[in-house]
Amino acid sequence: MKNLKKKLINFELVVKKVYEKGKIKAPIHLSGGNEEHLIKIFKKIKKNDWVISNWRSHYHALLHGIPEKKVLREILKGKSMSLNFKEHKFIASSIVGGGIPIGLGIGLAIKRKKQKNKVFIFVGDMTFETGIFYECYKYAKNHNLPVKFIIEDNGLSTNTPTKKTWKIISKKPKDIIYYKYKRQFPHHGTGSWVLF
Repeated sequence: MKNLKKKLINFELVVKKVYEKGKIKAPIHLSGGNEEHLIKIFKKIKKNDWVISNWRSHYHALLHGIPEKKVLREILKGKSMSLNFKEHKFIASSIVGGGIPIGLGIGLAIKRKKQKNKVFIFVGDMTFETGIFYECYKYAKNHNLPVKFIIEDNGLSTNTPTKKTWKIISKKPKDIIYYKYKRQFPHHGTGSWVLF
């Protein structure tokens, strides 16, 4: 695990360095502080499973087996927040909650085709509080779809504490994977962040 954790951290540090040199002409969202959680989660995700990610997707892509060079090439093109590799069954959306209905549709297709793979949908703590999450979660559960939700809680909705913004963190159903971590980078970019 130590080598994989170091590999993930080093990848983000390379992206940070390239971004700070002005070679990436679009926003980036760096991961950090959640390596160990993700390494454990991705042990349950098979190569043939779908991974639906969000704007902070670099670690998800790498842990799903997408080669570093391929991920970096897309980031350099300005696609840090929208990494999509259909051939690797990987989709990321920079729209809050945007990937959830896509993952739900893939899960429905898998069930109808009687396939054995699953869909893993990653959402942040802010997205977890939205209606789109709960509607899709209920649909997936009520129709017994092969969909698993993973909530990544860094305590911040953009740059505002989630508990303060949403007043409540909803009760977490037992069939959802949930973990808390402290992010190491601002919402986007590489500098420090200011809490509102």
